[in-house]
Amino acid sequence: MTPVHFSFSSAFILGLMGLTFHRTHLLSALLCLEGMMLSLFIALALWALQFEITGFSAAPMLLLAFSACEASAGLALLVATARTHGTDRLQNLNLLQC
Repeated sequence: MTPVHFSFSSAFILGLMGLTFHRTHLLSALLCLEGMMLSLFIALALWALQFEITGFSAAPMLLLAFSACEASAGLALLVATARTHGTDRLQNLNLLQC
């Protein structure tokens, strides 16, 4: 495994571990998701450059567009949760309540 692959794999794994072990607030969960998406974007872009695949060069931009849509939806959910519940703590959110 090259050092570049190791660094992007470790960045993705660190984001995944942060998402699973440190999920007290919704904002920290969203930041971990953004870190994972950023590591995937950089790895996908470098992979397309490394193998010189011209037909695959639009895929990192598509992933970046989906990441931006995911971030905006997450921030909208964060604002809606903060307005209705008064906090962004994930322990206070109960999906069974109306």
